[in-house]
Amino acid sequence: MSLFKLSTNRKDQSRPNGGADWLYFPLLFVLTIIVAILIYRQIATPPLSTGNSVFDLWLWYDVFGLILFGFGLLLLAWQVSFALRYKQFAPVPASQLPSLTVVIPAFNEGSQVLDTVRSIMASDYPRELLQVICVDDGSEDDTWMWINAAHDEFSGDITIIKQAFNQGKRVALMAGFTKATGEVIVTIDSDSEVLPDTLANMASPFVSDKRIGSVAGHVRVLNLNGGIIPKILEVSFTSAFDFIRAGQSVYGGVFCTPGALSAYRTTALKPLLKEWSEQTFMGKPATIGEDRALTNLVLATGHRVVYQRSAVVLTKAPTTFGSLRLMLTRWARSNVRESLVMFNYVFKDFRKPGEGANWVRLFTITQMFRMTVFEALKCVLLVALLMQPYNTLLAIVFACAFAAIIPSVVYFLRHRTSFGFLWALPYTLYWMFCLSWIPLWGILTASNSGWLTRALPEQKKSNTPIFTTLSTALAQKAEST
Repeated sequence: MSLFKLSTNRKDQSRPNGGADWLYFPLLFVLTIIVAILIYRQIATPPLSTGNSVFDLWLWYDVFGLILFGFGLLLLAWQVSFALRYKQFAPVPASQLPSLTVVIPAFNEGSQVLDTVRSIMASDYPRELLQVICVDDGSEDDTWMWINAAHDEFSGDITIIKQAFNQGKRVALMAGFTKATGEVIVTIDSDSEVLPDTLANMASPFVSDKRIGSVAGHVRVLNLNGGIIPKILEVSFTSAFDFIRAGQSVYGGVFCTPGALSAYRTTALKPLLKEWSEQTFMGKPATIGEDRALTNLVLATGHRVVYQRSAVVLTKAPTTFGSLRLMLTRWARSNVRESLVMFNYVFKDFRKPGEGANWVRLFTITQMFRMTVFEALKCVLLVALLMQPYNTLLAIVFACAFAAIIPSVVYFLRHRTSFGFLWALPYTLYWMFCLSWIPLWGILTASNSGWLTRALPEQKKSNTPIFTTLSTALAQKAEST
């Protein structure tokens, strides 16, 4: 029997089973009520208290504010305490590594897909244990030519699949999963590159702990010299992985294994694929959030989901406000859907007692709190800006400075450079003044399933050559680098 066979006999009622459409409208209702109450308070309450009663509206709001501030501090303390306890999994000897399949879905990626494949084939993972599958999801540019170039460069050691037309990343992954033979399946985005030891580090946790069903890789920015946005995202990613996911990994409750680099135990993954591939939200096929949805299914069946800090992947970050806005909008909509799915199963018997189920439940509660109270407070902030612009603006700047402390410190502790101190405050300010509206918009438009960031501009369609020979393609690739 394989070392990678894992029991999945969890109670059926702990499975998400299509998500939680029934929670979406109650969420909107609660959000609307909270927004109305807080805006009324902001408009109706005089600048000074008119009474001494503890039930006075102004005093109540002060108490509410103190409770909210206290809740935030407790949440921060909880996250810090778990992040400090995180330990990455040690790499196992090569003789213990499992067979591994890498699936790379690609759509309108161009020549970058060749660099992605090259980084994988340059891995120090034993070649006899490695299977690489690259899927072109009906690209409209020259991506298929570059996939063929990769196939020829490595003498047919990679399996290539061409979808007749674009059907979405989830379908492309399914095409790869169907042909996967490894005991562990790794998914890597076609705009990302791995380090030589990444794959071995991703596979090691599955050997060390048989309870693990999925592993999240460590995402960093590939195009760091691409402008301000990649730099602030580098700080943001470090905080999201080395702080948030590191803490969640301690209790095996990482909420999302990223599309850029994720790994799954095959015996845990295969029984979930039908439900995952047929997922809908509000009656529509779910074509976004495939990584978060698959993580939810793995968690719901009782497996642990962990973070492996040493498994680094470098991914291309957006370089313009427009592309960043579209990416974050897609993430926000997915977060709403999958948070509701999570809420639908975490209060059931989805994991054995004493294995961190209560911490997963606490995280889910905080997510629901963020999607209601915190988003409502943003609406109140707009009213406050109109009523008292100077004081409110000053408070926002101070809040951004305070919020920048954690990302900057985490980055310094991880990389021992001042980069985080230089870019954490610009990140929090940029998020507050340019991006903070996106989560609320994601709630209101959660039923939209457009991918948003992979459409090919008309100008690019007409100007991008379709290479007729491999030598021409590789020559232009060499010139561009």
